[in-house]
Amino acid sequence: MLLLRIVGVLVAITIGAGIAAFLLTRDRRYLNLSWQVTKYAAIFALIVLSLMFLERVIVL
Repeated sequence: MLLLRIVGVLVAITIGAGIAAFLLTRDRRYLNLSWQVTKYAAIFALIVLSLMFLERVIVL
């Protein structure tokens, strides 16, 4: 869970910085970067949570 929290904070900072950079420069590559970070962070979270779920099921 600590790993998810650390990744969550880093993702939030990266997305916020990408949106702020877009608002300052109007360059869409920063929005694309924010979108890709969001997408891969969601995939990472799903993998970690599914592994935690499988660990619970196997232990029971």
